[in-house]
Amino acid sequence: MGHPRSNTILLQAIAAGLRDLRKERNLSQIDVYIDTDIHIGRIERGKTNISITTLSDICDYYRISLEEFFSGIDYPKRN
Repeated sequence: MGHPRSNTILLQAIAAGLRDLRKERNLSQIDVYIDTDIHIGRIERGKTNISITTLSDICDYYRISLEEFFSGIDYPKRN
């Protein structure tokens, strides 16, 4: 079997987007953990390959759609 797929640039972009959302809402990582039981600090470091389900749960918590979240992500487009 091969190695798990990982896109470091995309993970870093998602991490930055989640960190920005949390800070815009004046929440600490502990606040998010208490409310969601998700270790957002691990995700915000951009080294954890987050599942779509977890990302969806976080977006629900921030009351935005996945589409809104990804439209705000600064990620280089492939040609």
